[in-house]
Amino acid sequence: MANELKSRREQEKQARYDAILDAAERVFSEKGYERTSMDDIARTANLSRALLYVYFKDKSAIQRGIVLRAGESLRRCFALACQGTDNGLQQISAIGRAYYRFYLEEPDYFAALTNAATAMQDADEFQAEQMAGCDNKTMELMVQALQTGLGDGTLSKARIHDPLETALYLRGALHGVIMLCQQELAEPGPLAGYPSERLIQHTLAMLMSSIAA
Repeated sequence: MANELKSRREQEKQARYDAILDAAERVFSEKGYERTSMDDIARTANLSRALLYVYFKDKSAIQRGIVLRAGESLRRCFALACQGTDNGLQQISAIGRAYYRFYLEEPDYFAALTNAATAMQDADEFQAEQMAGCDNKTMELMVQALQTGLGDGTLSKARIHDPLETALYLRGALHGVIMLCQQELAEPGPLAGYPSERLIQHTLAMLMSSIAA
């Protein structure tokens, strides 16, 4: 009976924690992070301000909770992308396409992860460990895909000396082009109006050709 009561309390606590993050995501999206107050979040979550502070000490802590959510969402995207593929080259290509879809379908989460280093600066030890663990699992999926490709012969052993190094290169290069699409292609200038989808597909093709056997 005592264990059931404890489990129920833990479930209720987790549900309230999730409800706060759900509310914060809505308000941040509507008003922006800087213009959002703890009162706004409490009101949207139908909680008292005092109860909100029981779960999060300030707005930054709530933002870090969202960053953790975003990291887990990206990890799931990468894991799903690897399913149904026949070899390592297909896996790493599918991960690249999944990263672009993540940007399109989860723009707030993509932005949260882009600014994760700043957001996590004041994280407590528990949150820092959670974020590091999630990010490591995400990178492990890329590393495993590369190792699979090296093993099945679809990826070049001459070009890939360190799978982790290559995973960081691939993610960083694609992220940079996505940011270019987001920040520069929509602005007046020589790149204005250039089709983002075309540039992303070209980038993916170039990245895959740089590591394919």
